Amino acid sequence: MKTIEVVIVDEGETRFTAQRDGDRLLLPLADAAAATGWLLKPEGLCKDDVCIPARGLADPVDVRDFAAALGRAVAVDAAEGYVAFGGRPVDGTTGDAPDVTVSDLDGNPVQLKDVAPGGKRVLVAWSSWCGCRYELPAWQALQRELGDVSIVAVALDEELEAVRPWVDAAAFDLPVVVDREGKLAEAYGIVNVPTSVWIDADDRVVVPPVIAPGDDQSREFTNIDSSLHHDALRRWAATGELPDRPARVHRTVEEHEALAERRLAVHLRRAGRQEAAERHMARAAELAPFDWTIRRGLMPLRGEDPFGEEFFAFWNEWDAAGRPAYDPMAPA
Repeated sequence: MKTIEVVIVDEGETRFTAQRDGDRLLLPLADAAAATGWLLKPEGLCKDDVCIPARGLADPVDVRDFAAALGRAVAVDAAEGYVAFGGRPVDGTTGDAPDVTVSDLDGNPVQLKDVAPGGKRVLVAWSSWCGCRYELPAWQALQRELGDVSIVAVALDEELEAVRPWVDAAAFDLPVVVDREGKLAEAYGIVNVPTSVWIDADDRVVVPPVIAPGDDQSREFTNIDSSLHHDALRRWAATGELPDRPARVHRTVEEHEALAERRLAVHLRRAGRQEAAERHMARAAELAPFDWTIRRGLMPLRGEDPFGEEFFAFWNEWDAAGRPAYDPMAPA
């Protein structure tokens, strides 16, 4: 066994001393709890009013066993001394809107709840690696019609400099946040872009993720009429009428693991450990082959062109599989 410094990725990065045993990392139980916002008490692992029995956990604890006790996915790179926990997704079609930490365009952390607080909100997920980057002006124009419904643009990008030119070119004056680690996408079940999520004035999700182009520039490619979504949004703004939406599809265990692998890869890359990051990017793609936020979203971070050969190979694979997780608004 070897004593090493370990970086734990959850709500940011924390560093602890751990024991490495092959591909296992053993961390003092109290440190593992602290890294994830829990307290080790006589009754178990506690957070707020919730306590989880810890009697079956060793001390020091294998970080994989600790994650299993919390019911969370985890990705581990023992050789590099990095651990990344999956997020906390919300189950169900509707429910309280999750609050997550995202970034502003300068990289400063902000809470989603503080962006356009109060009233009805629509989260519009887009990205610099998607043709929907050209649709920002259409969303701004739609905002002028909607009155009290606030549109929040969420860029699913790691690189802030990839986002800013598109916001500037659109002269966009709506709130823009950047979901650099995929926390928002994970919490709301977003696997593709452009996607919208509707949140009512009581801060509850009333329309889970739906594919929602800002306009029809790419209609030949997407086979989606953007007016179906926009008309439904206008009705909701004017009368409160909600469309009939299918239940949210829950992520599989493998898909949760993929998101943890993606988060680990991003942090390894930030630390200048590209080779290790590549391994975890590949593993994330293997676990969630049709999650666009992983498969296409990671292409720029792997030195691949998200509009080039690699993308079209992925597109053909996804199209042949029946375009999974591609759910546009149905006609009224």
